[in-house]
Amino acid sequence: MTEKKSYGFTTTILHNDRRKNIEHGSLHKPVHTSVAFGYKDARQLASVFQGKEPGFRYGRQGNPTVSALEDKINNMEQGVATLCFATGMAAIGAVFQGLLRAGDHVVSTSFLFGNTNSLWQTVAGQGVAVDFVDATDVNNVEAALQPHTRIVFVETIANPRTQVADLKRIGELCKARGILYIVDNTMTTPYLFVPKAVGAGLVVNSLTKSIGGHGAALGGALTDTGEYDWGRFPNIYENYKKAAPAQWGITQIRAKGLRDFGASLGPEAAHHIALGAETLALRMERTCANAKALAEMLEADDRVAAVYYPGLESHPQHAIASSLFRAAGSLLSFELKDGIDCFDFLNRLKLAVPASNLGDTRTLIIPVAHTIFYEMGAERRASMGIAESLIRVSVGIEDTEDLLGDFREALAAC
Repeated sequence: MTEKKSYGFTTTILHNDRRKNIEHGSLHKPVHTSVAFGYKDARQLASVFQGKEPGFRYGRQGNPTVSALEDKINNMEQGVATLCFATGMAAIGAVFQGLLRAGDHVVSTSFLFGNTNSLWQTVAGQGVAVDFVDATDVNNVEAALQPHTRIVFVETIANPRTQVADLKRIGELCKARGILYIVDNTMTTPYLFVPKAVGAGLVVNSLTKSIGGHGAALGGALTDTGEYDWGRFPNIYENYKKAAPAQWGITQIRAKGLRDFGASLGPEAAHHIALGAETLALRMERTCANAKALAEMLEADDRVAAVYYPGLESHPQHAIASSLFRAAGSLLSFELKDGIDCFDFLNRLKLAVPASNLGDTRTLIIPVAHTIFYEMGAERRASMGIAESLIRVSVGIEDTEDLLGDFREALAAC
């Protein structure tokens, strides 16, 4: 494929593999299952290991199939380099494993995915101080900064209450202070939002979710956008400064967070995710439209106490979401009024599936406090605004009227 012009999002991703030489004229990068890579010249092997020329060393550190997916995600996020991992949590963990040291300080949004919250507790127990703040207002982030703050971490749209971080102003603050700004883009995906536009230095994506899109493979990615000056980061080891400064961060994360930690993405999973990624834009258009229609229907129903969706004008961060995102995403949550049992309601749904994943083609629904946020306890849930009756919905691609009808019938039965 000869590159003569700039193409749109879907066209670029659809033909991404063909921008480079691809075996036997295949339209997709083949699945390479070998964990070892041999060289005819031993000097070349040494050169690859020393980073003097490109090549593959060992399956834990890279694979042609995984590399093709990394290139695809990198184009989506307009980055300079991307690393893929076995899961989204592994991608987040690699940041902390690769970049933080005892005595460092992190400011994190308090509106976090449950497992990320749990990971921060582990990090805090290893000598890294973590402060949780309401990141919907940059002033809260600024007030929490300390001289040894190394990272500010936020999610674009919080799971499950859909709070939207003050993304642009936090990016401006981090740039002025020389702090690494990390944005988890999972809930928006690079189709709806590119965090590089607000100054994010690193971007996290759970590939398991909307990018893969079919609930068929686990995966995660970390993209260096090129926006952060790694010369300002004090924790880079001398042996990783041999490369150009723009590569210092991702080089150290590859070594310390991927090679040493070992959370490698397998080639079969990478292949599934790469195929799913081709239809990301098409699926997001449908799921976002369905989510908005469902949120509006729920908000108008007198059996529903509250609906949380950034696409609604009643949402506190509706203006931020509207100014930054192509659409408001496919995730919403709501609370039923007192006296209505959430489990009885869930059991009356015929299309929506009780399940814990997000970003599937099917609509998935779950009682948050009793499942994915149960472990953190009632006090921490309350601090995050998660009511005991909160129901999270990951909206799928079903025909809109079929989906709305399913929820109408379940509500009517209540």
